[in-house]
Amino acid sequence: MEGLKKLLASLDDALLGGMRRGIEKESLRARPDGFLALTPHSEALGSPLTHPHITTDFSESQLELITGARTSVEEMLQELAHIHQAVYAAIDGEILWGASMPCALPADGEIPLGHYGTSNVGRAKTVYRMGLGYRYGRRMQTISGIHYNWSLPGTSSEEYFALVRNFRRNAWLLFYLFGASPAVCETFVQGNPRHGLQPLAPGTLYLPHATSLRMGRLGYQSDAQSKLAVSYNSLAQYGASLYDALVTPYPPYEKIGLRDEKGEYRQLSTALLQIENEFYGKIRPKRTIRPGERPLHALRDRGVEYVEVRLMDLDPFSPVGISAPVCRFLDVFLLHCLLTPSPPDSPAEIAAMNRNQERVAARGREPGLALRRGEADVPMKEWGAELVAQCVPVAERLDAAFGGAAYRDAIAAASGALDDPELVPSARVLHAMQRNHGGVYQRFVLAESLLHRGALAGTPLPAELAASYRQLARASLAEQRDIEASDRLDFETWRRDYLDPAKLDIQ
Repeated sequence: MEGLKKLLASLDDALLGGMRRGIEKESLRARPDGFLALTPHSEALGSPLTHPHITTDFSESQLELITGARTSVEEMLQELAHIHQAVYAAIDGEILWGASMPCALPADGEIPLGHYGTSNVGRAKTVYRMGLGYRYGRRMQTISGIHYNWSLPGTSSEEYFALVRNFRRNAWLLFYLFGASPAVCETFVQGNPRHGLQPLAPGTLYLPHATSLRMGRLGYQSDAQSKLAVSYNSLAQYGASLYDALVTPYPPYEKIGLRDEKGEYRQLSTALLQIENEFYGKIRPKRTIRPGERPLHALRDRGVEYVEVRLMDLDPFSPVGISAPVCRFLDVFLLHCLLTPSPPDSPAEIAAMNRNQERVAARGREPGLALRRGEADVPMKEWGAELVAQCVPVAERLDAAFGGAAYRDAIAAASGALDDPELVPSARVLHAMQRNHGGVYQRFVLAESLLHRGALAGTPLPAELAASYRQLARASLAEQRDIEASDRLDFETWRRDYLDPAKLDIQ
């Protein structure tokens, strides 16, 4: 702890003031009856291929809202609220589903893939999503969440990888504190007799002590990817392990085939990973890419620019899916991960990390739950209290830099939630479901989502800002048309060129 305090004292206010964070928020579009909206992405929202703030994720029915990188939590959340308001002005009675686990879903094959126009890059995005559907099923891809992008000036790639290792060791704490998906609509597991969930009410399944089904075995998991031994000990090792997964054919995916009997593409490639984004990491080292550049090449060429935290559930009680205190806790947690010693990981430790995370996702509020730390099992609450205590001086330093007590308040709230599991979002979700909605997941999320729509749509954007979003939409459509008009290669030639392993290397 003394070493941490000395490091914190050495950081000047200007450096801490340069800390930047941004949000990517996924949300399904739903009908007012709680079923997935099957309508196309509204042209009034612009092109999902080129719009800087409003795009789609896996499905045509799944919006992704993107803020800029901000030095202020308040400015970032204000921008996120403005993007929501711009969306609600264009989706004509539909709602943004306010929880991570999806609304009522149609048959798997009826969930629409995202469409991005006729250009080669646009077609590739849809083919990639087709491949995800064949590999993992479309239902799993409709799970939504918050991605929290974070950077600190002057941080090297080596330091970011040290942060990532510590984050992975302690990520289970975020599952406990902020997981908000203990229940699902039964349509999500239709056709899966081994889901392992319990009935709560008609149409609703749950686990009584779960914190985040989204991050557990039912969510973003892949048996195929579990065989990947991705190392975070250095950029070189990370790149090498991803490289193999991107270029080596994987027999089960070879069986799917690249194209069907009519010549239509089923996937971009038959490798274990079609492209880098398919890798399901809970945190990713990232670098902004140039047009046509592969993400792995960008990392190898110019190093890590920021980290992307990918494990945050949508908060169904927040109109924009995340609150300022949670953002501040993430700032503290990430800075703690950066500044504390981070020994190299090992295959044995990685396996223990994964077991801890699965245990907290499924059983995090279970009394007496123990986790594996080193060679021994320790009570989750005891370990969590140690981590939160270590975060206190980080919060104190940030409050000294920014003024006020907001960071210390965020840590105090986390400490209180460790003492009382009834305070965490997963418990609050179940209480609200049972108290007000007969235990029915769909009814609970629909009611919260309608409240959020009322709050957001009922506060119109300032006229100048609304005009700015309309102009962004028009400009993005024009940019998509320009991209389509500039294509000179047929798609197969373009695909082979883009996936050429040489594109992953630094010349």
